Amino acid sequence: MTGPTAGPETGFTVGEAGGSGPDLRAGLEAILLVVDEPVAEVTLAQVLERPTREVAATLRELAAEYTAAGRGFDLREVAGGWRFYTRAECASLVERFVRDGQQTRLTQAALETLAVVAYRQPVSRARVAAIRGVNSDGVMRTLVTRGLVEEAGTEPESQAVLYRTSSYFLERMGLRDLDELPELAPFLPDDVETLEEQQK
Repeated sequence: MTGPTAGPETGFTVGEAGGSGPDLRAGLEAILLVVDEPVAEVTLAQVLERPTREVAATLRELAAEYTAAGRGFDLREVAGGWRFYTRAECASLVERFVRDGQQTRLTQAALETLAVVAYRQPVSRARVAAIRGVNSDGVMRTLVTRGLVEEAGTEPESQAVLYRTSSYFLERMGLRDLDELPELAPFLPDDVETLEEQQK
Protein backbone atom coordinates (compact mmCIF):
# COMPACT_ATOMS: atom_id res chain seq x y z
CA MET A 1 0.00 0.00 0.00
CA THR A 2 1.14 3.54 -0.65
CA GLY A 3 -0.84 5.19 2.14
CA PRO A 4 -3.94 4.95 4.33
CA THR A 5 -7.15 4.00 2.59
CA ALA A 6 -10.70 3.98 3.87
CA GLY A 7 -12.92 0.97 3.34
CA PRO A 8 -16.48 1.57 2.04
CA GLU A 9 -19.06 2.39 4.73
CA THR A 10 -16.77 1.31 7.55
CA GLY A 11 -15.62 4.64 8.95
CA PHE A 12 -12.27 3.00 9.64
CA THR A 13 -8.89 3.74 8.15
CA VAL A 14 -6.54 0.99 7.10
CA GLY A 15 -2.93 1.96 7.75
CA GLU A 16 0.26 0.98 6.02
CA ALA A 17 0.81 -1.98 8.34
CA GLY A 18 -2.49 -3.45 7.22
CA GLY A 19 -4.16 -2.97 10.61
CA SER A 20 -7.52 -1.32 11.01
CA GLY A 21 -8.82 1.10 13.57
CA PRO A 22 -10.77 4.33 13.92
CA ASP A 23 -9.59 7.30 11.90
CA LEU A 24 -7.80 10.15 13.66
CA ARG A 25 -10.91 12.26 14.24
CA ALA A 26 -12.88 9.38 15.76
CA GLY A 27 -9.91 8.35 17.88
CA LEU A 28 -9.50 11.84 19.29
CA GLU A 29 -13.20 12.10 20.08
CA ALA A 30 -13.25 8.70 21.80
CA ILE A 31 -10.30 9.54 24.05
CA LEU A 32 -11.47 13.04 24.90
CA LEU A 33 -14.90 11.75 25.89
CA VAL A 34 -13.46 9.79 28.81
CA VAL A 35 -10.84 12.19 30.19
CA ASP A 36 -11.45 14.30 33.30
CA GLU A 37 -8.61 16.74 32.72
CA PRO A 38 -7.07 18.34 29.62
CA VAL A 39 -4.80 16.05 27.57
CA ALA A 40 -1.71 17.40 25.84
CA GLU A 41 -1.37 17.16 22.05
CA VAL A 42 1.86 15.20 22.38
CA THR A 43 0.15 12.61 24.61
CA LEU A 44 -2.69 12.19 22.13
CA ALA A 45 -0.18 11.88 19.31
CA GLN A 46 1.71 9.13 21.15
CA VAL A 47 -1.45 7.15 21.93
CA LEU A 48 -2.78 7.46 18.37
CA GLU A 49 0.68 7.01 16.81
CA ARG A 50 0.29 10.07 14.61
CA PRO A 51 2.42 13.20 14.18
CA THR A 52 1.80 15.86 16.82
CA ARG A 53 1.32 18.51 14.13
CA GLU A 54 -1.43 16.45 12.48
CA VAL A 55 -3.15 15.83 15.82
CA ALA A 56 -3.02 19.55 16.68
CA ALA A 57 -4.50 20.54 13.31
CA THR A 58 -7.29 17.96 13.62
CA LEU A 59 -8.17 19.12 17.13
CA ARG A 60 -8.55 22.69 15.89
CA GLU A 61 -10.69 21.52 12.97
CA LEU A 62 -12.97 19.58 15.30
CA ALA A 63 -13.27 22.54 17.69
CA ALA A 64 -14.22 24.85 14.82
CA GLU A 65 -16.79 22.37 13.47
CA TYR A 66 -18.48 21.93 16.85
CA THR A 67 -18.72 25.71 17.25
CA ALA A 68 -20.03 26.24 13.71
CA ALA A 69 -22.65 23.51 14.19
CA GLY A 70 -23.80 25.01 17.50
CA ARG A 71 -23.32 21.75 19.39
CA GLY A 72 -24.11 21.58 23.09
CA PHE A 73 -20.44 21.02 23.84
CA ASP A 74 -17.20 22.48 22.59
CA LEU A 75 -13.60 21.37 22.44
CA ARG A 76 -11.22 23.73 24.21
CA GLU A 77 -7.47 24.04 24.58
CA VAL A 78 -6.84 24.87 28.23
CA ALA A 79 -4.00 24.31 30.72
CA GLY A 80 -1.73 22.85 28.06
CA GLY A 81 -4.22 20.27 26.79
CA TRP A 82 -7.59 19.60 25.18
CA ARG A 83 -10.90 18.61 26.72
CA PHE A 84 -14.65 18.67 25.98
CA TYR A 85 -16.71 21.23 27.92
CA THR A 86 -20.39 22.09 28.08
CA ARG A 87 -21.07 25.11 25.90
CA ALA A 88 -21.68 28.22 28.01
CA GLU A 89 -25.20 28.71 26.62
CA CYS A 90 -26.20 25.27 27.95
CA ALA A 91 -24.75 25.70 31.44
CA SER A 92 -28.10 26.47 33.09
CA LEU A 93 -29.67 23.29 31.66
CA VAL A 94 -26.81 21.13 32.90
CA GLU A 95 -27.00 22.76 36.31
CA ARG A 96 -30.74 22.05 36.49
CA PHE A 97 -30.18 18.41 35.52
CA VAL A 98 -27.48 17.90 38.14
CA ARG A 99 -29.43 19.72 40.85
CA ASP A 100 -32.94 18.39 40.22
CA GLY A 101 -32.89 15.55 37.72
CA GLN A 102 -30.20 13.49 39.41
CA GLN A 103 -31.64 14.00 42.87
CA THR A 104 -34.96 12.44 41.90
CA ARG A 105 -33.29 9.20 40.82
CA LEU A 106 -32.55 7.14 43.91
CA THR A 107 -31.20 3.61 43.91
CA GLN A 108 -33.29 0.77 45.29
CA ALA A 109 -31.07 0.73 48.39
CA ALA A 110 -31.59 4.46 48.91
CA LEU A 111 -35.37 4.12 48.54
CA GLU A 112 -35.46 1.26 51.05
CA THR A 113 -33.35 3.21 53.53
CA LEU A 114 -35.43 6.35 53.07
CA ALA A 115 -38.59 4.33 53.73
CA VAL A 116 -37.14 2.91 56.95
CA VAL A 117 -36.20 6.38 58.16
CA ALA A 118 -39.59 7.81 57.19
CA TYR A 119 -41.59 5.17 59.06
CA ARG A 120 -39.28 4.57 62.04
CA GLN A 121 -37.88 8.05 62.71
CA PRO A 122 -36.01 9.08 64.67
CA VAL A 123 -33.81 6.08 63.94
CA SER A 124 -30.12 5.23 64.19
CA ARG A 125 -27.97 3.83 61.39
CA ALA A 126 -27.62 0.57 63.31
CA ARG A 127 -31.41 0.23 63.50
CA VAL A 128 -31.75 0.93 59.78
CA ALA A 129 -29.11 -1.71 59.06
CA ALA A 130 -30.90 -4.22 61.31
CA ILE A 131 -34.22 -3.67 59.54
CA ARG A 132 -32.69 -3.82 56.04
CA GLY A 133 -30.32 -6.66 56.90
CA VAL A 134 -27.36 -4.84 55.32
CA ASN A 135 -24.98 -2.02 56.24
CA SER A 136 -26.60 1.26 55.22
CA ASP A 137 -23.95 3.81 56.21
CA GLY A 138 -23.06 4.80 52.65
CA VAL A 139 -26.69 5.14 51.63
CA MET A 140 -27.46 7.22 54.70
CA ARG A 141 -24.61 9.59 53.83
CA THR A 142 -26.07 9.96 50.35
CA LEU A 143 -29.54 10.75 51.71
CA VAL A 144 -28.09 13.32 54.12
CA THR A 145 -26.04 14.90 51.32
CA ARG A 146 -29.13 15.18 49.16
CA GLY A 147 -31.02 16.83 51.99
CA LEU A 148 -33.70 14.15 52.30
CA VAL A 149 -32.56 13.00 55.74
CA GLU A 150 -31.10 15.00 58.63
CA GLU A 151 -29.70 14.41 62.11
CA ALA A 152 -32.20 14.46 64.96
CA GLY A 153 -30.11 14.30 68.11
CA THR A 154 -28.68 11.21 69.81
CA GLU A 155 -30.07 8.10 71.45
CA PRO A 156 -29.86 8.48 75.28
CA GLU A 157 -28.53 4.98 75.98
CA SER A 158 -26.06 4.38 73.15
CA GLN A 159 -25.38 7.99 72.13
CA ALA A 160 -25.89 6.88 68.53
CA VAL A 161 -26.87 9.65 66.13
CA LEU A 162 -30.55 9.58 65.23
CA TYR A 163 -31.95 10.52 61.83
CA ARG A 164 -35.27 11.81 60.55
CA THR A 165 -36.64 12.93 57.22
CA SER A 166 -36.30 16.62 56.37
CA SER A 167 -38.73 19.27 55.23
CA TYR A 168 -37.17 18.83 51.76
CA PHE A 169 -38.31 15.19 51.87
CA LEU A 170 -41.89 16.35 52.49
CA GLU A 171 -41.59 18.87 49.67
CA ARG A 172 -40.29 16.25 47.20
CA MET A 173 -42.99 13.77 48.26
CA GLY A 174 -45.74 16.37 48.07
CA LEU A 175 -46.73 15.91 51.72
CA ARG A 176 -47.79 18.55 54.25
CA ASP A 177 -46.56 16.46 57.17
CA LEU A 178 -45.63 12.89 58.08
CA ASP A 179 -49.21 12.06 58.99
CA GLU A 180 -49.91 11.97 55.25
CA LEU A 181 -47.55 9.04 54.71
CA PRO A 182 -49.60 6.01 53.55
CA GLU A 183 -50.31 3.26 56.06
CA LEU A 184 -47.51 0.71 56.04
CA ALA A 185 -49.26 -2.15 57.85
CA PRO A 186 -51.06 -3.59 54.79
CA PHE A 187 -47.70 -4.16 53.08
CA LEU A 188 -45.94 -5.89 55.98
CA PRO A 189 -45.89 -9.62 56.82
CA ASP A 190 -47.92 -10.66 59.86
CA ASP A 191 -44.83 -11.62 61.88
CA VAL A 192 -42.86 -8.41 61.28
CA GLU A 193 -42.69 -7.55 64.99
CA THR A 194 -41.29 -10.99 65.81
CA LEU A 195 -38.67 -10.63 63.06
CA GLU A 196 -37.61 -7.24 64.36
CA GLU A 197 -37.28 -8.54 67.93
CA GLN A 198 -35.02 -11.34 66.65
CA GLN A 199 -32.78 -8.77 64.90
CA LYS A 200 -32.21 -6.70 68.06
